[in-house]
Amino acid sequence: MGASLRAVRALVLLAGFYLLGVILLAALVGIDFAVVTKLHGPVAFKIIIVSVVLAVPIVRGLFMLRTPKGEPPAGVTVTEAQEPVLWQTVREVAQQVGTRAPDEIVLIDEVNAAVAEDARLLGLRPGTRRLYLGLPLMTGLDEMQLRAVLAHEMGHYANFDTRLTPLIARGRAQLIRTIGHFHERADNKVAKERARQEKRDEKRLAKGKDAKGVDTAGQGATYRAMAKIYMAYGNFYMRATHTAGRRQELAADLASVRVAGRDSAASALRELNALDSAHGFYMSSYATLGVGAGLLPRPGEVFGGLRKLLDARAEELDGLRRDLSTEPVSPYDSHPPLAERVARIEALPDDGRAGQSARPALELLTDAGAALAALEQAVLTPEALGLRRMDWEDLVHESMTRYVGQGAEEIRETFAAEGAGPGLPALLDAVDADPAVRWRIADRFPKSEEAAAATGRTAREFARPVVRRALNQLVTVELTGRGQARWQLSWSDSAALHYPSEGFEEQLRLALDAVVADVPDTEPLRKLVLAP
Repeated sequence: MGASLRAVRALVLLAGFYLLGVILLAALVGIDFAVVTKLHGPVAFKIIIVSVVLAVPIVRGLFMLRTPKGEPPAGVTVTEAQEPVLWQTVREVAQQVGTRAPDEIVLIDEVNAAVAEDARLLGLRPGTRRLYLGLPLMTGLDEMQLRAVLAHEMGHYANFDTRLTPLIARGRAQLIRTIGHFHERADNKVAKERARQEKRDEKRLAKGKDAKGVDTAGQGATYRAMAKIYMAYGNFYMRATHTAGRRQELAADLASVRVAGRDSAASALRELNALDSAHGFYMSSYATLGVGAGLLPRPGEVFGGLRKLLDARAEELDGLRRDLSTEPVSPYDSHPPLAERVARIEALPDDGRAGQSARPALELLTDAGAALAALEQAVLTPEALGLRRMDWEDLVHESMTRYVGQGAEEIRETFAAEGAGPGLPALLDAVDADPAVRWRIADRFPKSEEAAAATGRTAREFARPVVRRALNQLVTVELTGRGQARWQLSWSDSAALHYPSEGFEEQLRLALDAVVADVPDTEPLRKLVLAP
């Protein structure tokens, strides 16, 4: 379907929304006319009031002339003077696809590339084009894979998809807004009726009578019925635009194959699947690890550290590259399932461009480190930018030390409730004075139903690991506080505590076992941890 026909269809779908509104208003007017001519008194007046109230959301939807604009992604706009190689690459790809290059390139903090166009006249006239390009995306791709991604996005320009987006978005926004108005009024109706009935029951109870209970069934039914009419048209609207959207995505995939080659286009999609998961894990487990302790990585490393994770977890990423989704993200997602897209590309004839060498995509930037640091300034909050910056190794140690210490505070409070002192030495003294204090302490921690029902020796077996874990946490605080143990950064696994000497961990295991034995012995733990 050509761009002109798609534009006509988009206009027809949008006109259908207005036509539906006019038909519903005409139906309400017809009902009012029939009521006025055939009925009189309170019943007629009530029906007319209801029809007027129902007409309000319809009229509001019809006169929503402007589509609400979403906030564009925050990022760094780079000029050709700042990033000549990147701009040259983007222009080359646009020329190969057969479309005008974007007017702006904005670097963002997502594993994504997207195009937008400030089209005018309901999307029928061209406007300013922007390319949003994620630095985390560039971090995980080579140049040919990036060219494939760029060609896909430029394909949307060439197919006029971006111009028609505002037109389609207007129809969706008006449908959603009108349906929302009806549901809001229905919910308000239910809430008012509920409040009225609750107040009535309060008065009955005050008089010694039984409450009748609250029953709001049927309240707001008229509003919800009107909403269902719009929802039916909305489902039709979404299906109509959804099918075309999928065709557009597949056409854009073919553009990426023409520009970068079959293998680079397919591998780029596989890499996107792996990168998306890796980036989310990196941001939650590494980049923001120290936020709770008031720490961030060095400038440029908040997003730049992703490369270290990708290098260290190659095997896990290979699994993500192979395990592609066979289901769309949502029923209305314009992108076909990733597995389907990759299969279509890999089924194409070999174009002889397999194994072409390519440099890392970040090398297209004049200074990748500076770009990553500038992105932090653009997207992080002022509060985040004010945090103390540290090298990765120090950040992991300081953060983990802080968090373990905070967790130990709750343990100390539990010990204090049983008369034990706040630190490890005081606790060991309490155990020597009264071994049963261990089981009383364990009773203060959350229990499973099975543990709560246990008695005698069985109860002690449940309590033993609880006390042992609490002791181990106090030992960790003691060792890190003395500088005898240090949390070690690992890009391939969780942070681990590095003990003072080889064999220390086994000695610690035996010493903890001795403290929680039926007849406790605190001496091994004292010598191992508390000795000068």
